[in-house]
Amino acid sequence: MSRTITPNDLKPLVEKQSVTLLDVRRQNDFDADKVKLPSAQWKNPEQMAEWSKDLPKGSEVVVYCARGGSVSNSVLDHLLGQGLKARFIEGGIEAWKAAGGATTAK
Repeated sequence: MSRTITPNDLKPLVEKQSVTLLDVRRQNDFDADKVKLPSAQWKNPEQMAEWSKDLPKGSEVVVYCARGGSVSNSVLDHLLGQGLKARFIEGGIEAWKAAGGATTAK
């Protein structure tokens, strides 16, 4: 499985609610933007060791940060190390919005 997923490839999975979506933007980035992907849960990337153990082992996890850079990569490395099936959105939430992806208010 690839480490990334494009916004367009993710759209049908979001519509079917067949993935666990995690918003892993840093606190200041999360506070600065008033939207998130539908059904996404915000998780503090600085506390990933604490919350990652509670993630479902059998389903796919998709994480995103602001622009799909170092935060997403570090969280993804951790999740893959925990044996989870995980990817991150190429370009983060900014690419998702640019591709016309649905968002909800926090």
